[in-house]
Amino acid sequence: MKHVAGKPKILPITGAGAMAQAMRQINPDVVAAFPITPSTQIVEDFSQFVADGKVDTEFVTVESEHSAMSACIGASAAGGRVMTATSSAGMAYMWELLYVAASMRQPVLMSLVNRALTGPINIHCDHSDSMGARDSGWLQIYSENNQEAYDNLVMAARIAEHDDVRLPIMICQDGFIISHSIQTMQIEDDAAVKAFVGAHKPYHPILDTKNPVTWGALDLQDYYIEHKRGQEQGMKNALRVIEEVSVDFAKKFGRKYNLFETYRIEDAEIVMVAIGSAAGEIKEVIDELRTKGEKVGLLKIRSFRPFPYAQIAKALSHAQIITVLDRSASFGAHGPLFVEITTSVYNYCDNRPLLLSHTYGLGGRELSMQMIEHVFAESRICLDKGEVNGRQGMWLNVRGD
Repeated sequence: MKHVAGKPKILPITGAGAMAQAMRQINPDVVAAFPITPSTQIVEDFSQFVADGKVDTEFVTVESEHSAMSACIGASAAGGRVMTATSSAGMAYMWELLYVAASMRQPVLMSLVNRALTGPINIHCDHSDSMGARDSGWLQIYSENNQEAYDNLVMAARIAEHDDVRLPIMICQDGFIISHSIQTMQIEDDAAVKAFVGAHKPYHPILDTKNPVTWGALDLQDYYIEHKRGQEQGMKNALRVIEEVSVDFAKKFGRKYNLFETYRIEDAEIVMVAIGSAAGEIKEVIDELRTKGEKVGLLKIRSFRPFPYAQIAKALSHAQIITVLDRSASFGAHGPLFVEITTSVYNYCDNRPLLLSHTYGLGGRELSMQMIEHVFAESRICLDKGEVNGRQGMWLNVRGD
């Protein structure tokens, strides 16, 4: 389809391709990345944009993901807007530097395509990579589909670089399910995206030699905890900033996002909570069950870090049973999303609904619509009995279970 200046393009594109287009439109100063499945297309497409002169970006080809994040931190401290993309073991190789980026308050933008962590070796989707990094100090925004992944990345710089936040951000999409699936979506006009994102404002850049600064200094017991408390305040501020930027995005482009999405939960007795691409299938099952008289609904997480405890508790205040689907395992404990939802409901809500925990989809295992319907049926059984004994912590669609 021919692109008309000032008009958005409607086109079929993969989730990874959409992220590369958002990166092109943001036109960062520096991108340092090492390709890894299933995020490879993001880096490949963007490197072609660099080669074709469509961006002004300095593309740094590094020998590893550890080096990629090191280069990103250095470039950000020097005063640049910086981006990268990775998945799974690639992000795990960045582990040490994830904490450095956050503690140095460098707003690095990461496109994370969720993939299972080894071992055994697996290239398919679950959330073990991002959930493993949930306490690293990075903002985490999750996407249900290609359009959301693109939109979230367009908003990312405004959120991360805000003076009240100044924290790195990862925009997450499910590997292969989103990254390699072609969906028809809207790519906004280049000039409109550029105007929305705005110019990057360096914060005490190292290259400003007239105003010398030190980044990454030794920080012992005399100040360390104060700096950590500062990171926490940035996270808290991000709840407000995410909402503000999302409101501006809706005014500009017409698509409205919140910290989370609710679907038919106003009168729902049974509410399922999930993250990512599974939400689409859950909505379809909800529509079908509603025709049969079942009062069911969905709460889909968008912002996992920071986690909107009070807001979620209010949204879930009328639910009688809440069923949480985790696409990562916290071995020896309940899944990370279940723990956060439990904290939210029991600390910020007057009622005490039943809570049911399920682990699903590890290593790309299918979550069918029939399985979702089964989980709703289990939830109904628990609600009728008034207890979840014997059904807590179940793993879905597992042989021999």
